[in-house]
Amino acid sequence: MKSIRWFVAGFVVMMLFGWVIFPAILYTHEEQPLQFSHKVHSGETVGLPCQDCHRLSADGRFEGVPAIAKCAECHAEAIGSTADERLLVEEYVKKGREIPWLVYARGPQNASFPHASHLIGAGLACERCHGSQGTAESLPAFRRNRISGESQAIWGTSIAGFKMAEWDGMKMDDCARCHRERGVANTCLKCHK
Repeated sequence: MKSIRWFVAGFVVMMLFGWVIFPAILYTHEEQPLQFSHKVHSGETVGLPCQDCHRLSADGRFEGVPAIAKCAECHAEAIGSTADERLLVEEYVKKGREIPWLVYARGPQNASFPHASHLIGAGLACERCHGSQGTAESLPAFRRNRISGESQAIWGTSIAGFKMAEWDGMKMDDCARCHRERGVANTCLKCHK
């Protein structure tokens, strides 16, 4: 009976370490260079669609985070009164410096994700993979895996692999599952070049 109690106690401690303590140690928390409200830009205040800033190039490649020139179209001078907007205008727009954003969805270098075929060809909404980020009031902290250097957004919030939402995680398994559900072929060379 005593050995069963020790086993259960050891099991509980190891599960606590593996699912709570280890993930807390594994990820760093880094703040973005400045705060940004997708809600203000994509909501009723400004009303920009995602593709206005995060666009596809003429050849169908995703351009990702917009260049400072895109921000300068509206923010040559401060429009609002926040410290982050003053920082945007004074340190980046007026100096022509790119903002060193920490990109949540940057995948491994050996994989490519063709946004055009998913957005245009399959008609998927940005929210399918990126969740409600387009309506967020502020940017969450960037959580970098200390071992791989990748964002936690790639792996998902649960270290055990339990998905909290459809868009929680952007691993190969997530892509393969989505392709299976939609009856789309999966071949290695579609994503790995």
